[in-house]
Amino acid sequence: MSPRRNRPRGGEKPSDRVGGSRYGLESTEEWRGEQWYVRHIGGGAAAKHYRCPGCDQEIPPGVPHVVAWPQHSDGDDRRHWHKACWNARDRRSARLQRSRNAPRY
Repeated sequence: MSPRRNRPRGGEKPSDRVGGSRYGLESTEEWRGEQWYVRHIGGGAAAKHYRCPGCDQEIPPGVPHVVAWPQHSDGDDRRHWHKACWNARDRRSARLQRSRNAPRY
């Protein structure tokens, strides 16, 4: 009896795939006229608290989400989105809730 094969045998890879990492697969998507790298993060790799720019709510550790950043940036512009917020990004805007006396920067 031969051992079970745990490795994929190869084959077709998705055409929009840029590369993989230990955190998830990267792809490119167009939004607002520019190309964005998009990485889907699984729940096991999500270890910190993040703030979603789509709904301005917190993404707790252990929740699968999406990381997106513009293609022509150095990666400092990465934003962590809920999957539903990223999919609805054209219908949503950054609605910042400020108090009346808060400064607008």
